[in-house]
Amino acid sequence: CFLPLPIGPKKSTLMVCCSTIVCGGCCHANLNREIEESLFPSCPFCRKAAPLTDEEGVMNMMKRVEANDPVSLRQIGRQRYEEGDYNGAFQYWTKAAGLGNAEAHYELSCSYAEGEGVEIDEEKRVYHLEHAAIGGNPRARYNLGCEEAKNRRMDRAIKHFIIAANLGHNESLEVLKNFYAKGHVSKDAFAAALRAHQAAVDATKSPQREMALQWEQ
Repeated sequence: CFLPLPIGPKKSTLMVCCSTIVCGGCCHANLNREIEESLFPSCPFCRKAAPLTDEEGVMNMMKRVEANDPVSLRQIGRQRYEEGDYNGAFQYWTKAAGLGNAEAHYELSCSYAEGEGVEIDEEKRVYHLEHAAIGGNPRARYNLGCEEAKNRRMDRAIKHFIIAANLGHNESLEVLKNFYAKGHVSKDAFAAALRAHQAAVDATKSPQREMALQWEQ
């Protein structure tokens, strides 16, 4: 489908064959098609046969890594991180970020904040947060808002939270709600953010995605 992807990794799947992130609705619709037509499982996007084993899936992913695919580089970095290999994760994320991957920039901002795989560096943390936010990452935009609020630059903080809320980020909308209650945000600005947030959330909905959620539950 051509709908925006919903926020949250559990609502979409990274296909290891082509590094395409596919929503749950498309995966569910493709599964139904395969069952109805007695087809072998395949990728909903590129139609390549699904890997038969985890090892085959990793091999497919590494082929994408060797081709310098930024999405695969970021994903392998995440796997290395979860294995406790923070240095390896940092290297993969650095390469993915160099290729323009916003998620990798966000991961690097967290690495510099926590000192995982690299020395803590506040300047570089903010640098990567800004690049992630420019790339459309709502969590990065939210974190920038928190940074500005901590430094008492409320006008800048509110702008970041509004941008993130407009992307459908729930936590940013809650912050704006709190700010509105305290008189930091005008009624018109909060109402506009509410409408934009709801429009962003509605844009990610489809009958297929709702069916996928029901099936998973």
